[in-house]
Amino acid sequence: MVRRVLGDALRSLGVAEECVADILLAASEACGNAVRHGGPANRYQVTASIGDGRCDLRVIDKGLGLTTIPERYPPADVENGRGILIMQAVVDEISFDITPGRGTTVHLRKRLYWEDESADDRDRVLAAV
Repeated sequence: MVRRVLGDALRSLGVAEECVADILLAASEACGNAVRHGGPANRYQVTASIGDGRCDLRVIDKGLGLTTIPERYPPADVENGRGILIMQAVVDEISFDITPGRGTTVHLRKRLYWEDESADDRDRVLAAV
């Protein structure tokens, strides 16, 4: 549901599909981590704001909190452990607010670019943000 609502909102504003895809991939990874590590009943909260040329997304869970953040991708034969690195690859900023035993907030931020902009217009918009 998060992907659908957020994607529809971004597309209705004319955000470029590649930018939408990056944001939705990061959102999926953050939500997947919240489900996997989020604590009681795997409940989590998602908030998003779109403005000032960017999308800010927060995924909040009530799990035990992260102990470490991976610095590199795990070996190919390992099934998990890529989510944070994938998020880092597709957004401009990622940060974590971790309270051990009380939960984790993942904050993702991405500058937006638009379908109907030329490359020069897009560069001017991004420079102004």
